[in-house]
Amino acid sequence: MTALAAVAGGAMLLVWPALVNGYPLVFSDTGGFLHQTLGPLMLWDKPWVYGPLLHLAHWRVSLWPPVAAQALIVSHLIWLTQRAARGKATPGRHLLACLSLAVLSTAPFTVAMLLPDVFASVVVLGLFLLGPGREALSAGEVAWVALLATLGIASHLSHLPIALALVAMAFLSGLPRRRGLRDAAWTAAPPIAAVMMVLAGNVVGHGRLALSPHGATFLLARLQADGPATAVIRARCPEAGWYLCAFVDRLPMDANDFLWQPDSPVNRDAEGHPRFLGGALLSAEAGVIVGETLRAHPLAVAEAMLRNTLRQLVTFGIGDTLGPENLATALRPRLAEGFPPRDVATFDASLQAQDRLRAIVAPLVPLHAAALLLALPLLGWIAWRAWRARDAAVLALLGFVLVGIVANAAATGGLSGVFPRYQARIAWLLPLVVCLAIPVTRRPA
Repeated sequence: MTALAAVAGGAMLLVWPALVNGYPLVFSDTGGFLHQTLGPLMLWDKPWVYGPLLHLAHWRVSLWPPVAAQALIVSHLIWLTQRAARGKATPGRHLLACLSLAVLSTAPFTVAMLLPDVFASVVVLGLFLLGPGREALSAGEVAWVALLATLGIASHLSHLPIALALVAMAFLSGLPRRRGLRDAAWTAAPPIAAVMMVLAGNVVGHGRLALSPHGATFLLARLQADGPATAVIRARCPEAGWYLCAFVDRLPMDANDFLWQPDSPVNRDAEGHPRFLGGALLSAEAGVIVGETLRAHPLAVAEAMLRNTLRQLVTFGIGDTLGPENLATALRPRLAEGFPPRDVATFDASLQAQDRLRAIVAPLVPLHAAALLLALPLLGWIAWRAWRARDAAVLALLGFVLVGIVANAAATGGLSGVFPRYQARIAWLLPLVVCLAIPVTRRPA
């Protein structure tokens, strides 16, 4: 009962932005995920996973249960991670860690936000627990963590490359103890299951056996913004006869604008007619252009991806997810059609909907940056102490977190776009390691 109370208390601390806001934090994409089951609708750009998970909790009654479930999941994984890293979990250490994260990190703004971003940290912690930390779990906990990791990887395509990098990390971290292959096998099971889940969903929903039936459109958006794809389009048009040849004079343009602006080449043709599901319509041509770009400019593409990855590594924050931008058109209609009037009224009265939340939490932004900068030298000291103490669990946890953070930057900033929320969703794992690993108390094996 003490453990349950500690996990519940940690969840309350991690979800405080929703409590202050008066409603779970939402984003324009939240409306799309709700539409996956309220429509129902198979969105062209999102796996059919997170929306059904939301529905399992909200049942068209309220969005409070889903955010409560997210907070409990993250709090429980922190509890299990403490046990794996320190040999045991204590309520005091757990609550102190959650309180520190609640005040000094971006964690609560990810946990309280109804987006699959919350699963990025779940994937990192979950695969650590299935690999180096597995011996600290019961059989039931192993099954639970494996399920969470599988759903987390399947919920967002950027989580798959993160998971694959962590499988490699599990193999390397297990080599000194002659368990590299075993740990890698355990951590590889959720990515394999997630791939099968996404493939099955796309076969049913899109009639295509592909991880991302229209993913080439996203990669094209990134490559034209960086320049290499724009150079190919200019060199090959008008002879190539591509749809985008009519828009050469507008390229390059911001990747996000290219994908989502109503008047972009994706969403409005040269005659000015709207293109319903324009990203899906463009995907076949996008695949051809991306292929030619990779063949013609491999070094330029690699340089751009590396540059964007490095930018994403140092770009994190909470400001781009706390306002009401696009909620009136992308989210509120979904609430009005699927939820009771009282829930819609609660959303309307929230600080976020009234554009007041951002200003209220702004004083925390410097604290988040300061805490992360302070965590870096502390992590160096922790690594040194753990190395001297032969503390394989702490070293493995630190390795998993570092690999996860770099892989996250590559999968989001390198392949999609650099946005603060992408790194904010996972950067808080660094101060978490500090909270769990100081002081290092294990003795040499």
